[in-house]
Amino acid sequence: MGDHMDHIDIEGIQRIFACQRDNRQAVKNTNADQRIAKLKALRQVIVDRVDEIDDALFQDLRKQRLGINHYEIQSVLGEIDTAIDGLHEWMKPEVVPASPQLGGKKTYIRYEPRGVCLLFGPWNFPFSLVFAPLVQIIAAGNTCIVKPNEMQPTVSALSAEIIRSVFDEQDVAVVEGGVPLANALLELPVDHIFFTGSPAVGKHIMAAAAKNLTTVTLELGGKCPMIVDQGCDPMTVAGMAVGGRFRNAGQLCLSVDHVWVPEEMLEVFVQIASAVVDKMFYVDGELNKSELSRMVDARNFQRVKGHLDDAVARGASVVKGGQLDEEDLTIHPTLLINVPLDSTIMQDEIFGPLLPILTYKNREDIYRQIDATGKPLAMYIFSDSEEFVEDVLENTSSGGVTVNSMMLHYMEKNLPFGGVNQSGIGRCKGVYGFRELSNARSVFEA
Repeated sequence: MGDHMDHIDIEGIQRIFACQRDNRQAVKNTNADQRIAKLKALRQVIVDRVDEIDDALFQDLRKQRLGINHYEIQSVLGEIDTAIDGLHEWMKPEVVPASPQLGGKKTYIRYEPRGVCLLFGPWNFPFSLVFAPLVQIIAAGNTCIVKPNEMQPTVSALSAEIIRSVFDEQDVAVVEGGVPLANALLELPVDHIFFTGSPAVGKHIMAAAAKNLTTVTLELGGKCPMIVDQGCDPMTVAGMAVGGRFRNAGQLCLSVDHVWVPEEMLEVFVQIASAVVDKMFYVDGELNKSELSRMVDARNFQRVKGHLDDAVARGASVVKGGQLDEEDLTIHPTLLINVPLDSTIMQDEIFGPLLPILTYKNREDIYRQIDATGKPLAMYIFSDSEEFVEDVLENTSSGGVTVNSMMLHYMEKNLPFGGVNQSGIGRCKGVYGFRELSNARSVFEA
């Protein structure tokens, strides 16, 4: 199949689908040990090719070279290990008490595979967000057609090599290409689609799935707020905000999208955040580009530049950063204040290294804005007051929440991860991913 699949091999795609459909019963009948063997084989190849994966991520996105400790690699290995440890238990029928009036001999839930899955990888974490969902798909006993993201060609090609070296095509197949290929794949009457990406594309996926009543898991994004209470240590919260915004140049669905601070904290917060940006990303006044990923492509560079230009035109002030190096798609870490709520930067998910710092007099201002822009994937609440935390939780909705830290609700393998409405549908990670990729089949024996 060609590099970017301008010529779509429709027959090839249909052949793979037919082959997996014929094989899905055999895969459904595999036991925990057989599925674990597949996962162990995948784990071994990933470990053996760590340096190539690390290098591919640097080539495509200028991600830091971290070897085996690279977060994209570690998150996949963690998902594999969790599944290996849990699979025997997860696959057991779940016995539930029978209602006395019905007098069932046995009532239980069997977790059976959904069948043939279609998996679309995103461009921002092009390795981990292909292989972590794939682990859950395999653990649940499904077959899968994988399409890595074409915007990261080095990672896509390497991911395809890894998949082909580990799996038979009738279990897991991989196809590489762009939007025309994705659209051709969406014509297939698969049993389940797992997609990570933007809400706009998520709507397209869901519309295509509706034609075949295919179930979906959509991992999307949103405007994830960081809400800071009075009395918080400015040093702590400013450091958290900078770390939570500028990792991967803000191209992370869990990134802090904007920060709310009490009016009286603004000045000191900005001072400290600026100093943290200097410490993390600059050496002798020069941006250390090896510490900051670049924007994925020219279109996204221009999109984020547009948000910055619009905000400044409407009266926002750049208090740190603001420089743009178009030739290598770098946007310097940028802090903004006095950002009007009707500017585009406060309407759309930013997905870039810009951080609006907003002030509030009362909590209702925050709740109104969150409600207006849709339920975010994540929310970060910083407070020593149980009442404050509870009030924010009561008056908002989001996929997940971390209190007094960053992204830990995602890293905790015993919590389900996912969004709500605009920020996603379904839950993944660990046993929740296994169940998401399964059909909970009720059985009543009279």
